[in-house]
Amino acid sequence: VSHKEIIQMMKNQGCFNEDSIKFMERLLERSGTGQSTAWPPGIVQCLHDKPTDRSISASRKEAETVIFDIVESALKKAKLHPKEVDVLVINCSLFSPTPSLCAMVISKFGMRQDIQSFNLGGMGCGASLISVGLAKDLLQRRRFRGGKALVVSTEVITPNLYHGNERGFLLQNTLFRCGGAAIVLSNSWFDGHRAWYKLLHTVRVQSNSEEAYNCVYEAEDKDDHRGVRLSKEIVKVAGKCMEKNMTTIGPYVLPLSEQIPVVTSLAIRFLLKMTGRMLKMCGQDKLAERLPVKKHYVPDFKRGIDHFCIHAGGRAVIDGIE
Repeated sequence: VSHKEIIQMMKNQGCFNEDSIKFMERLLERSGTGQSTAWPPGIVQCLHDKPTDRSISASRKEAETVIFDIVESALKKAKLHPKEVDVLVINCSLFSPTPSLCAMVISKFGMRQDIQSFNLGGMGCGASLISVGLAKDLLQRRRFRGGKALVVSTEVITPNLYHGNERGFLLQNTLFRCGGAAIVLSNSWFDGHRAWYKLLHTVRVQSNSEEAYNCVYEAEDKDDHRGVRLSKEIVKVAGKCMEKNMTTIGPYVLPLSEQIPVVTSLAIRFLLKMTGRMLKMCGQDKLAERLPVKKHYVPDFKRGIDHFCIHAGGRAVIDGIE
């Protein structure tokens, strides 16, 4: 659907006021999304004089349409039979039915009964990388005999369209789309020659601040309309987490020519800090204030990383990371 059709779908809901419609129009213009993006059938049908269907049945239909297609494509490209899959990890934050999405895939493709399956929910946009990390850890337990993992990442929009008028919740109606991705991981030596990529390192930093906890929050607005509230702090939180992640992965990817100045800078800052404390304890406050201030050395990560793939959760997030 195009931006114009999305706005028409919002108008057809019959619950948004004029200010909300104009706000969503401005968001779409700045979102960076194209004029041909996918929305679930249960919502798109309101363009054809049918009521919006947000039922469990319609949500399952969206999940099946997306997941079955990407799983079949991933298995075909990897030349892998479903019964050869040892580990299945699926992440979907806002739709967690019973039976699970993993059970749905296992039943559809006839996978083995002893397959290890994990369904991750409520973990937001970072769940894709968390799923890859989980699959990697599970495969490492099979390092001698080798194993294969299928990781599926998607989000189901059908039951989560927000029907209120609070701006913090309206962001989800314009930024999110239908879609998914699937990848096959293997730690078998026999698959090395045909693998597209080699997974070297995975790192994850969990922010524990109050603003990070509340920046993406599922709740009801004052009129009891359920939705996901996106805080203005999300750009700052994403930047801080990215900085911590880069610091963690730095020793793995940076050359010594970049690591040595970092260590030297930290050592000098520590020595100056300790010297300043000792001088103050001896009553030499003025001398302590004259000590030079050593700036942090910021390494050039482009010397150790060829490509950066930033999650495009809106242009503001990319601007914040830059």
